[in-house]
Amino acid sequence: MKIAMIGTGYVGLVTGTCLAEFGHDVVCVDKIEEKIVRLRQGQIPIYEPGLDVMVAKNVAEGRLRFTTKLDDAVPEAEAVFIAVGTPSSRRGDGYADLSYIYAAAKEIAPCLRGYTVIIDKSTVPVGTARQVARIVREANPQADFDVASNPEFLREGAAIADFMRPDRVVIGVDSERSELLLREIYKPLYLRETPIVSTSIETAELIKYAANAFLAVKISFINEIASVCEAVGADVAALAKGIGMDGRIGSKFLHPGPGYGGSCFPKDTLALMRLVQEYGESLRIVEAAVEVNAAQKARMVKKIRDAMGGSEAGKVIAVLGLTFKPETDDMRDAPAISILPALLEKGATIRAHDPKGMEEARKYLPEGVDYAENAYAACEGADAAVLMTEWNQYRALDLERLKKALRQPVFIDLRNVYEPAAMKAAGFRYVGVGRK
Repeated sequence: MKIAMIGTGYVGLVTGTCLAEFGHDVVCVDKIEEKIVRLRQGQIPIYEPGLDVMVAKNVAEGRLRFTTKLDDAVPEAEAVFIAVGTPSSRRGDGYADLSYIYAAAKEIAPCLRGYTVIIDKSTVPVGTARQVARIVREANPQADFDVASNPEFLREGAAIADFMRPDRVVIGVDSERSELLLREIYKPLYLRETPIVSTSIETAELIKYAANAFLAVKISFINEIASVCEAVGADVAALAKGIGMDGRIGSKFLHPGPGYGGSCFPKDTLALMRLVQEYGESLRIVEAAVEVNAAQKARMVKKIRDAMGGSEAGKVIAVLGLTFKPETDDMRDAPAISILPALLEKGATIRAHDPKGMEEARKYLPEGVDYAENAYAACEGADAAVLMTEWNQYRALDLERLKKALRQPVFIDLRNVYEPAAMKAAGFRYVGVGRK
């Protein structure tokens, strides 16, 4: 099947590459000429494990191409995916900015030839697909097309596995013709008995927001319970194991930390809240999760400060990990963006290391942050080490070497990677989240 992918950001590039891996003929389109030139040269603009190899393979085998021109991709396409960004509005009100979606729809319309399904792959509020259909129809009244919703459920750092072996595929359609085409696109997954959930367009659009909101609530819940554990002397790790074994609850997303971040949860929870307000409804549980998440980042600042004797002024703090999660270079809404400036403002010196995120971090963090070549260099002469992101290479640090590098053996583990008893035995003053 011939497919056009509009947008070569995280979702567009991963989706387009994986569809090419299925055997489809995919052309990825982006307005940024420099990005397209780099992609043609095999340079991947994001870090996602295994993506560079898969792109190179499918380009070499002729199933994946990159262009800046819609005319090179859309006229022959049977399906056109829109995978452009939907950031929070620049007004700061939490609404999703749909200008890129609508601009793409307007530019796609004149290029349509024959029956085409236009598929919203980006995360969009309920009603967006109907607006896309209106824009296309007004721009090209003769076009033979349907609009569908096909939300993505890709975890950064595990996106290829999530696409190739998903829990389910959600398609929102309002015609049998468009449903059959989408089922044909995902036929390789159907043969693996992957469930395909076919719904109305509005339901599909809401499924994505509801899923992300639920996971954000789950994270905020365990972070609040971690605070309770600290107050009463309980251990949140054992607690999470105890409740996570209940099949109705599940163990995933029950790991306390410095708060959620990334490109999805912060943006999507706010957009969902604004959407339901337009309909005169409320989501008080989601509203509370957003508030708890903001408060959690402030709690981490206090936790670091308390571990350093009540003041960070004049102290050197080594920070291990900057991205919002491991196996990505994404810094969007990472807890480090809130936590580190607060420490800098009170007189701390920050020396940080991240395996993949330091280049991106420079765009988000103040100039006062110093960057080290490895974890031990970051800790050299520091008054404390803060484990911010649980990269694999931080999970088995040489504790003796680490202790020698630090001026004071203070280890603040915001991801509960290490066992308190083992750290104490190694001579560290250990501070975790929700643990004694």
